[in-house]
Amino acid sequence: MERLQQYIDGRFEDGAQAFESLDPATGTPWALIADASAADVDRAVRAADRAFNAPEWAGLTATARGKLIARLADLVAEAAPRLAQLETRDTGKIIRETGSQIAYVADYYRYYAGLADKIEGAHLPIDKPDMEVWLRREPVGVVACIVPWNSQLFLSAVKIGPALAAGCTVVVKASEDGPAAMLEFARLVDQAGFPPGVVNILTGGPEAGKALTTHPLVAHIAFTGGPDTARHIVRASAENLSKTSLELGGKSPFIVFDDADLDSAVNAQVAGIFAATGQSCVAGSRLLVQRSIKDDMLARLKVKAEAVRIGAPGDMATEVGPLCTARQRDRIERIVADSVAAGAKLVTGGKTPDGAGFYFPPTILDCTDTPDAPCMTEELFGPVLSVIAFDDETDALRIANDTQYGLASGVFTRSLTRAHRMIRGIRAGIVWVNTYRAVSPIAPFGGHGLSGHGREGGLAAALDYTTVKTVWLRTSDDPIPDPFVMR
Repeated sequence: MERLQQYIDGRFEDGAQAFESLDPATGTPWALIADASAADVDRAVRAADRAFNAPEWAGLTATARGKLIARLADLVAEAAPRLAQLETRDTGKIIRETGSQIAYVADYYRYYAGLADKIEGAHLPIDKPDMEVWLRREPVGVVACIVPWNSQLFLSAVKIGPALAAGCTVVVKASEDGPAAMLEFARLVDQAGFPPGVVNILTGGPEAGKALTTHPLVAHIAFTGGPDTARHIVRASAENLSKTSLELGGKSPFIVFDDADLDSAVNAQVAGIFAATGQSCVAGSRLLVQRSIKDDMLARLKVKAEAVRIGAPGDMATEVGPLCTARQRDRIERIVADSVAAGAKLVTGGKTPDGAGFYFPPTILDCTDTPDAPCMTEELFGPVLSVIAFDDETDALRIANDTQYGLASGVFTRSLTRAHRMIRGIRAGIVWVNTYRAVSPIAPFGGHGLSGHGREGGLAAALDYTTVKTVWLRTSDDPIPDPFVMR
């Protein structure tokens, strides 16, 4: 088995313990992963704190920081094939997705490399004649980045990139499920020439997570994952009043009106729910389709779903691979069964196939008569589409907003005025119109409610890792009057 080490204070090392990582396609161990202890986390955070204050990092100009991040971007681009193979092997994501996504990760680092010397302060037209007042944006300090197993390189880039651009240092806790690509990424950080301690990467379970989120030297916690874990993080951060940004899950509505280009809507829906085997926080898991075209769209989706190629994630012909873990597959199978028992109609899929690996087929459930079925309300994080019919715009908005989540949404219509009404009415951080799952380093990404708070991507993310310092400078040479002498 391959042995992968953690990266602390510019050194690669084993953890206090180690665990086996399973290949989701076969269910067999393939790598031995360093498992960080609370003591390992403490050393990493203290290293990041030292680096934050050391001249090797703190003394760099913003332009020099940007050049280091640009060097990292180039190394990511060069290493993309190797990183993609590791992520595919360790998470089960198909190689045709990991390859293109990791190549795009390099663009995120390039964007933040260019942004590093463009984080500006401001001059205030103050109401006092003998004062100059301006604002400085300064880095908050040590940032704890906690990422889940799906798309770890991407989900860490949208944290590491802006944090480094702002001048912070980071401690990344990769998920204990599928962390191989992140630990390999540490080698690129080392090769890029960042001073020791600026970037630290480790992995581990609840012990490491608790140690990181409660550490008094952590100024900001950036987390991607589920609401339950987020609640623990918020409670853990309260003692130190650490700032948090939370990018959580979703139960995103995908709304199709009867005037939509149905071929485009079907293709976008297939990509929105079956790409990445449905293991995406923005998965379009709730299809809201206007009643008059529901049967037609369901028939087209059934054909598409049943034609999907399920296979080994390393095969370029594979379109849907395995889920990352057995527990995820088992949970999805249970919720689908419970939904059918509650009255949802199984259109296709729904059963775990025979054989090795953590596979689950593309599944469609018609919940028009059972809007409260578990599959309609719970985030499954798998290739399961729940369908419900609506009558008009008012009905569509009611159903779309009937959720505690608020991350993403999609609207398919040829009517520009209707699109604008839906954009205003949908409660979500992202609205895609006549497209789905489009992302860019330039555009902020995030939600509200149980989908979290804060934004990743764009200038907003970099500013989130800064604090504002107000500077007052008195310009008069006259002595300051004695405040206790009446005049």
